Amino acid sequence: MSDKDIRNSYEESAKRMSGESQTIASKLKSTNDPNEHNDLHENIKVDYQNSPEFSDMEEVHRWQREHVKQEQGKDGYPLNVIIDPAMREMYKVVNDAGLTNVFDRFSQQQPIQCKFCIEGLSCQLCANGPCRISEKVPRGTCGVDAHTMVARNFMYRHVTIGTSANIFHCHQAARTLKAAGQHPESGLKIRDAEKLKKYADMAGLDANKPIEKLAIEFADWVMDDIHSPYHIPSKTVEAFAPTKRKELWRQLGLFPGGGYSEVAYAQTRCMTNFTSDPVEFLLNSVRLGIANEYQGLFLLDIIQEILMGTQEIAQKKQNMGLLKESMINVVTNGHMPLLAHVAIDLASTDEWQQKAKAAGAEGIQILGHVCEGQQLINYEGTHNQKGYGGQEGEWLSQEYLLATGVIDLFMFDYNCTVATMPIFAKRFGTKLLSTHPVIKLQGTETLDFIPEKMKEQAEKALDKAIEAFKQRKAENRKTYIPNYVSDCTVGFSTESIRKALGGSFDPLIEQIANGNIRGIATIVGCTTARYGQGGSNIFKITQGLIKNNILVLSGGCTSSVMQYTGLTNPKAADECGEGLKTVCKSLGIPPVLSYGACVDIGKMTHTAKELADALNVDTNKLPLVIGAPEYLEQKAVADACTAVALGWLVHVAPVPSITGSDVVVKTLTETTETLGLGKVVVEMDAEKTVQIYVDHIEKKRKELGLN
Repeated sequence: MSDKDIRNSYEESAKRMSGESQTIASKLKSTNDPNEHNDLHENIKVDYQNSPEFSDMEEVHRWQREHVKQEQGKDGYPLNVIIDPAMREMYKVVNDAGLTNVFDRFSQQQPIQCKFCIEGLSCQLCANGPCRISEKVPRGTCGVDAHTMVARNFMYRHVTIGTSANIFHCHQAARTLKAAGQHPESGLKIRDAEKLKKYADMAGLDANKPIEKLAIEFADWVMDDIHSPYHIPSKTVEAFAPTKRKELWRQLGLFPGGGYSEVAYAQTRCMTNFTSDPVEFLLNSVRLGIANEYQGLFLLDIIQEILMGTQEIAQKKQNMGLLKESMINVVTNGHMPLLAHVAIDLASTDEWQQKAKAAGAEGIQILGHVCEGQQLINYEGTHNQKGYGGQEGEWLSQEYLLATGVIDLFMFDYNCTVATMPIFAKRFGTKLLSTHPVIKLQGTETLDFIPEKMKEQAEKALDKAIEAFKQRKAENRKTYIPNYVSDCTVGFSTESIRKALGGSFDPLIEQIANGNIRGIATIVGCTTARYGQGGSNIFKITQGLIKNNILVLSGGCTSSVMQYTGLTNPKAADECGEGLKTVCKSLGIPPVLSYGACVDIGKMTHTAKELADALNVDTNKLPLVIGAPEYLEQKAVADACTAVALGWLVHVAPVPSITGSDVVVKTLTETTETLGLGKVVVEMDAEKTVQIYVDHIEKKRKELGLN
């Protein structure tokens, strides 16, 4: 059979399956391969002549507060949901030029989004499908019912992927810590040796060994546990999880083994014609949530702080106004700032600053973006350096960021780098560089992840940035930088808060007990392009919470929203209820404490454990709510399962793909709580959401005898 015959057989088979005379693939002309876009500069005309909407950040904040009082529906979309002033300006530039972008793509998708998929009632696991379940067709070809299909989709499509991603991140951090101990020439440093000793001792290791040897041994201990079989209880969970929770997890059969093996076991259960009990899938998801926390979020946070310096409370800046046309601008994007922090070390030296000046620039600066940036802005070892330039925006803003024309190098690791970046990079002259082979984009160079050679790789990245700047200047390209910068207080963590309180959580507990602070809400996760969201939902909910004297912790792209709306500025204390206002003004802190990235949820659970220990109660007794008001992807769902495992109320919006089964909904919103676990609530309306949080916190206060 010839190649042409093989191609024809595929096309004919595809036609028979779809019932169409021509396949969709044969009609598609759009691609993200930059080599297919040789005419970008000729066909995409960019006009930077739009007048700025706002004169300064004070005007921005006044407008934001009035704007979100209105309904953010379809009318006027997307400018009715974009509340970041820099993103508003750059969206107009990109949209007017006719370039693809995230908000316009969302609008284009709405007429064709499938209601079966939205409710979790579609399955593509076997060749008899895709199957969709409806009132007239209540089972898939294999006999699966709606409840099993929804629960299986929930675990397979969301929880296993999110869990494996966070555990993978922890594994890469452990590899890096080991390299720091073995290879001083790598450019890696052990900045917080005391933290390494503390957690190595908790792991049962000899903390008196030389620090380099201890780093190697602790890294191996972490990686060995991640790789252990699912039937052998996890050493990391045993060492670091709350005692009362561990007892419950054992009783319920939820105590996990090795993380990678747990994911493999769970995915095996999702095979066609395997498990058909929907409740089993949901309990397995909670078990994965425990592995997600202790072999993922918690330990990767600890390891990265050992390498980059524990968080410290500081005043920093955020948004696109930090870019400088005369500087070499490097943006690092993703969630693993492992190579980025070495690059910042180098960029902070006189040698590399002189190299930048020799190229005609005033200097070189590295700015963070999305969660990677939120980590860099918090770590003591990175944000105080000369080569660090500040934090840019949330994941929604990356296409608009490149459209400024001044980003010389955009380096990225896993995840939250959108597939269209090669097109934007080609149009606006940015060099792209993947710093980990787990993520590859068309026409883009990818570095292997070799911690032992991080200094060498960081040098390569900075050389690329210098060459890109030279090209930008040689071509005399037009550029535009929205002139907005937010002042924000960052660097909150268990240690930095305890230190600020004088070495003990007693002052915070006293404020909760006397009612000045009614409770705590963590507003974490992503932002979405949906109607009514785009950061607006996060902002409205947070406003409502602080007015009700609820202290807010932020992590993820929500932190960017808090920063560009002024809620991480101590001045925001004036927007609080009287009790929280008193506390914030006396301590000089904002009502929203930025913990950093979405992966820094691990730090939040650590703070909660410390508070529970101080009160001598289980974690499910705390006046605490976990909120992900604009969750986006799989890691957020795995994190929600972590919160359920720890006994907390978890609010998610938009509604996850579970509404096709009343059994699944009832299990997650009611039954899990009867087992001593947490539960899930879904609500899109901001005012109703605030009331749900308030009611739950007041219920927990009453149970603790605090009313």
